[in-house]
Amino acid sequence: MDVHGSKATLTAHPGEDQLVLDGSTADDSSLVSKAFRILDAVASSRAGATISDLSASTRLPRSTVHRISRTLVDLGALVRTNSGLQLGMRLFELGGLVPAQTRLRREATPYMAELYSTTHQTIHLGVLDGTDIVCAAKLAGHQTASAASQMGVRIAAHQCSLGKAILAFAPEETVERIIATGLPAATGRTITSPQLLREQLAEIGRLGVAFDREEGTVGVRCVAAPILDANGESIAAISITAMRAKFDGPNFAAAVRAAALGISRYHGYR
Repeated sequence: MDVHGSKATLTAHPGEDQLVLDGSTADDSSLVSKAFRILDAVASSRAGATISDLSASTRLPRSTVHRISRTLVDLGALVRTNSGLQLGMRLFELGGLVPAQTRLRREATPYMAELYSTTHQTIHLGVLDGTDIVCAAKLAGHQTASAASQMGVRIAAHQCSLGKAILAFAPEETVERIIATGLPAATGRTITSPQLLREQLAEIGRLGVAFDREEGTVGVRCVAAPILDANGESIAAISITAMRAKFDGPNFAAAVRAAALGISRYHGYR
């Protein structure tokens, strides 16, 4: 490693990938970018991924995938299972130490517990990352909705109540950036029209709650409210998720709105 001022270059092997730490944005050819492409592909596989699977989904040579994944296994970022490679506990440990999310989960936990105690339905805490909502915390019981959600899982922001609640109180450029990337459908009820999404976000801004009427998962409904900062902008959202037959829209909306306001007070919202 050669260090000159703020620059450092680490060569993995002569003639192979180089990792350049100079403050510049990594491109798709960097070792770190390839490692994250592999991690993202493993995360998307859910059940486990083979080297061949990862090579196909990342469009990287098998030899590259094998070499990088072996290092990631040694570091605990990946683990080998009978069904293939899966994400390792080291990533879970690091994710749990992200300062902003640790604080947010700590503040939200009592309100999530109260919502669960009142509704006996699945409670989610979500944050916006790029164009997706990332599940930062989840509280559920044996009889709650079977929506495919767990900590760290992503869903397109326009497909869920958490995302719409956040976008309704986000800067306009954030909304337009998400619209510009496209609005793919998850079900036949997903909003795919930019104009309809803008109209619904304006209504959510007036009501203070967002509904997901089977837009992300057929048979599952949700209602969410934004967690706001001192400027009235969203930093996260909290939701109640239930199967269609058990979804009590008016009462759930009032409960989740009260919980979101309680958490927002920690961030200076009045």
